[in-house]
Amino acid sequence: MTQPAPRKFVFDTDFDGPASAAPQRPKRLFPAEEVEQIRAAAYAEGERAALRRMEALQAQALASIADSCRQALPVLAEVAHEHRTGSAGLALACARAIADAALDRFPQAPLQAAVETLAREIESAPRLVVTCPPEFAESAAAALEETAQAIGYAGQIQVRPQTSLTGAFTLDFGDGAASFDPAGAAERVAAALNAALAAEGLHAEPLVRGGDN
Repeated sequence: MTQPAPRKFVFDTDFDGPASAAPQRPKRLFPAEEVEQIRAAAYAEGERAALRRMEALQAQALASIADSCRQALPVLAEVAHEHRTGSAGLALACARAIADAALDRFPQAPLQAAVETLAREIESAPRLVVTCPPEFAESAAAALEETAQAIGYAGQIQVRPQTSLTGAFTLDFGDGAASFDPAGAAERVAAALNAALAAEGLHAEPLVRGGDN
């Protein structure tokens, strides 16, 4: 059998034969209107995603603010209560100072006011017995005489000094009696004020009301 003659190698020799051509993908052309719609849809989706993230961050911030407010309110209530207590104490101290100064300047004024207030109770009493500190006895007698004339009391007035009394006095008109004790009155006012503050506690009205001008 005769063998085929070998082919001489050259650089352009194709040993595999003609290569099969690779299939080409068809090119798609998008109209400008479709491109604009796709762009607008992508932009809208991105905007919605950004808004969702912003809303989530806003919700977290509001929750954090609310939590901070809940933690701060009890502290503010305590501060307000301490402020009220301090203000009440200062007002009471000022009132005591003013009352003491008034009593030093007009020591017989409470006695005269008590007799004027009890005018109807003592008008038919034949005698009014007044007990007061010795240093006030003489001036008390003169003040009571003046007050008795002013209210029309015609009974007898007796002033009895008593060393155990300090700035206080008692009135005895037979059918009744009355007394005045500056120190005791101050203690009762302080006790009533402290009781009111304790009952009010941390549930008082706010120091500054919203909307008031």
